[in-house]
Amino acid sequence: MSTRMTPDYTLEAAAHARGLFRVAGVDEVGRGPLAGPVTAAAVILDPARIPAGLADSKTLSPARRDALAAEIAACAECCVAHASPAEIDRLNILQATFLAMRRALAGLATPPDHVLIDGNRLPRELGLSAEAVVKGDARVLSIAAASILAKVARDRIMVDLAQQYPGYGWEKNAGYPTKTHLAALLDLGVTPAHRRSFKPVHNILYQDEISTP
Repeated sequence: MSTRMTPDYTLEAAAHARGLFRVAGVDEVGRGPLAGPVTAAAVILDPARIPAGLADSKTLSPARRDALAAEIAACAECCVAHASPAEIDRLNILQATFLAMRRALAGLATPPDHVLIDGNRLPRELGLSAEAVVKGDARVLSIAAASILAKVARDRIMVDLAQQYPGYGWEKNAGYPTKTHLAALLDLGVTPAHRRSFKPVHNILYQDEISTP
């Protein structure tokens, strides 16, 4: 029987013990899709008002994510930021992810004393005390909160984009390369919301170019 990891406040409390009281958790969503932005969130939780049920956004239902996102926004200091498909193509997805993270941190009302970032790498030129936390969204409450905010924000963007560019199924697949999305790419072509540097999109553009007399 598998046991699901439950995030806790251990790393935030350890930072507090070192005199670092404004601790921001940071996570991103949207590195794998073929379309839409990559989205990051930064969250500083109030230890006296932590919403119950915070967990890795991937383990929660859409309704539960939406409810928790509203709670987080009401009781924590937070900011959500993005890097566009054009920025992803120009920088590469990793650097665009780091850009979205830096924007989310810069959008907080006051800079944090310490940052806990999901993953195994830190953005360059962060200018803040920071540590990378592998599987942080499942281990650290502030990172779990950030994962929820980022996921909810990006999903809403993809629903809006699905109305502008119907047929790709983005309201359901959030831009990930599902069968529906890949079939629509072939049938309908590439939109301005697509990431042209990603292989399935690039290949279609290249085929169009070489088939033009």
